[in-house]
Amino acid sequence: MLTFVGLGLGNWKDITLRGKEAIDGADIIFAEFYTSHLINSTVEELERAFGKKIILLSREEVESGARVLSEAENKNVVLLVAGDSMIATTHVALRIMAKERGIETEIVHNASIVTAAPGLLGLQNYKFGRTVSLPFPQENYFPTSAYDFIAKNKECGLHTLVLLDINPRPMTANEAMQLLLRMEEVRKEGVISEKTLIAVVARAGSEDCLVRAGPLGELISEDFGPPLHTLVLPGNLHFAEEEALRALAGLR
Repeated sequence: MLTFVGLGLGNWKDITLRGKEAIDGADIIFAEFYTSHLINSTVEELERAFGKKIILLSREEVESGARVLSEAENKNVVLLVAGDSMIATTHVALRIMAKERGIETEIVHNASIVTAAPGLLGLQNYKFGRTVSLPFPQENYFPTSAYDFIAKNKECGLHTLVLLDINPRPMTANEAMQLLLRMEEVRKEGVISEKTLIAVVARAGSEDCLVRAGPLGELISEDFGPPLHTLVLPGNLHFAEEEALRALAGLR
């Protein structure tokens, strides 16, 4: 048996009862925190809270699946992930590999930034378009695919959730906004400017969660505190959404 357990967004206390039952009954517990990680709990804190040894996997180990699936063929294995257990396509691929080897799987869902960010900002979830990821630029490599998807969502009047890179460290909202302006300098298609309405969600799921909305040119210099940070570029706003951004996120 291979059970995928979502840990939620904040700390070890966000585990569901079903998730805790799966951990209690596991022979081996793996975890991966390269797609995301908890804001307020380390692996050591999870081990103390759950009373079990947790083996942290690398990205390569999760993507190949060999180590996890080898153990799951004759043991009860749990894979812990931050947020929801099935948001990352990597986890879906691992589940498919398990099915192909005749290994039974189970999914224990939890809160995800995909639902938390709209809820915190008061935006309607069904009005979001494609989610985009913003990676750190590398030497001689500055990807702008996020710009294309933001443009398409904007054209359709849809909101865009922008997930920020966490490797080799968590990207800040300020760095992300700077990257978006750099993309505009490269593409010059008028999609993003300092007047663009943008929203920042900082530390979703934590007790010190912060949300702000306003023109990019104003927010880019604000201090949003420690990561994890997420951006939302609103599309066409319903009057109730605009009211929520004013009441909940300080939009003026």
